[in-house]
Amino acid sequence: MSELTTVARPYAKAAFDFAQEHKAIEQWQDMLAFAAAVAEDEHMVSFLSAANNVDKVAETFINVCGDQLDAHGANFIKVLAANGRLIALPEVKAMFDELVAQQSQQLTVDVISPAKLLKAQQTAITEALEKRFGGKVKLNCSVDKNIIGGLVIKAGDTVIDGTLRGKLERLAHALQS
Repeated sequence: MSELTTVARPYAKAAFDFAQEHKAIEQWQDMLAFAAAVAEDEHMVSFLSAANNVDKVAETFINVCGDQLDAHGANFIKVLAANGRLIALPEVKAMFDELVAQQSQQLTVDVISPAKLLKAQQTAITEALEKRFGGKVKLNCSVDKNIIGGLVIKAGDTVIDGTLRGKLERLAHALQS
């Protein structure tokens, strides 16, 4: 994994610098997300490992991506293919996202709830977390039917367990102490 990180870093940085210069960060995030998904597909992985013609690999990959790539994205894929780095695309995408988050000083927070959160609830949670962490917060909401009530919030190394089960466990621990 660390080898892929080392390989992916310069490509992610180059893509980020280009996207920032051309004010196309979101477009590049979308292109990289799609290309990374293609690179992770089991059929594509076996094709990439078996193919030895760089031009054919790049052409096939770009054709699979279709309209999801613009001309610059296609050139990026050609460079990755020429250097045998298409398999590192998921890591490139992850590092690109990290660079975007660092640039905007945005913290991605996972919020797990028992039911889908309403927009008003998401807004209230975002505002509270922005005050707590002192920066922009992007929510990544998911639903876990096993949660009876409350939320679990994960921000980096910080976990806030506001579920009923978590509160009861803390109360039981306090009573036993």
